[in-house]
Amino acid sequence: MNPATLEARQQAVYHQLRRVMDPELGMSIVKLGLVYDIDVQQGAAVVTMTLTTPGCPLEDAITQGVERVVGELPWVERVDVKLVWHPPWHPGMIR
Repeated sequence: MNPATLEARQQAVYHQLRRVMDPELGMSIVKLGLVYDIDVQQGAAVVTMTLTTPGCPLEDAITQGVERVVGELPWVERVDVKLVWHPPWHPGMIR
């Protein structure tokens, strides 16, 4: 995949992620600074992200939201959500 296509696909995933809301805080996961990385491979999108706290009761709802909106992109065959806890999220990460 050429660099321009890769960057365009990463931006498309990022754009879709703005639609995923943290229902408790009423902000998108992008605005909250929860998305750390987007890796686009042939047919797959890997979203590395965190949650506001380990053991967040909304983990399933948020990760399913990520899978749903990113999976709407026509070239995405598989969405992998990779949850990480380092660096830990803090309110200063809100954009």
